[in-house]
Amino acid sequence: MSDQQRLTFVLVHGSWADAHFWDGVAAALRSQGHDVHTPEYAGHGTDPNKHVSHAMITKSVVAFIMRLNLRDIVLVGHSFGGSVIQKAAEQIPDRIKRLVFWDAFVLKDGESVADELPPQTRQSFEQLRAGSEDDTIPLPFPLFRELFVNTATLEQAKQFYTSVRPEPAKPLFEKLDLQVFYTLPTPKSYVYFYQDNVLPQGEGFGWNPHMSARLGLFRLIVGDGDHFTDTRTRPAMVAQKLYEAGRD
Repeated sequence: MSDQQRLTFVLVHGSWADAHFWDGVAAALRSQGHDVHTPEYAGHGTDPNKHVSHAMITKSVVAFIMRLNLRDIVLVGHSFGGSVIQKAAEQIPDRIKRLVFWDAFVLKDGESVADELPPQTRQSFEQLRAGSEDDTIPLPFPLFRELFVNTATLEQAKQFYTSVRPEPAKPLFEKLDLQVFYTLPTPKSYVYFYQDNVLPQGEGFGWNPHMSARLGLFRLIVGDGDHFTDTRTRPAMVAQKLYEAGRD
């Protein structure tokens, strides 16, 4: 038996991923006695419709929580999922015990995710979007290798890449009204893995403290990992960091 405080986690994945991103982490948390849910959202997983909006994605997560009548939840967002939990928190603040952002976007009111990308990355995504036939952004292997799985071996990176699907482009470029989010008293945590290379540190970009400081008073938990690899290779470590971020 674990001596951990029992928590209810709702884990929200990021771009170029689906709910299976969390399989190993969810199993590790459940082995410690936690209740864990991994909702899929519009435009991802088995959903063939890639013409989705940020509001549709958020609605998927909120509807999942409401359908299962989940309360007192630790709502975790990874990467793009940070913007999703920001909007979800506006709609169901009474059901959330704590918000946890793991190397996740914390957007300012009126911003889009694309606004927080370094110019070179944003330009690459815009070109990939323009070249697609269904308004998606495919993630070329070199980008995935160097930005998302920089600590993985080449063999691991190739294996992980088989799960990557083109990302609906529109939600990344939509500017979000977050006025309500910035009035919420909900406790917040930020988990920062300092080898995460999706956003470079410094020069007005990065996860911590650039994003995290926007949360006001927050708990900081750090780990040694990148953006993607550790969910596959060290899920128990990731699970422990999320627990440390979510516990009382």
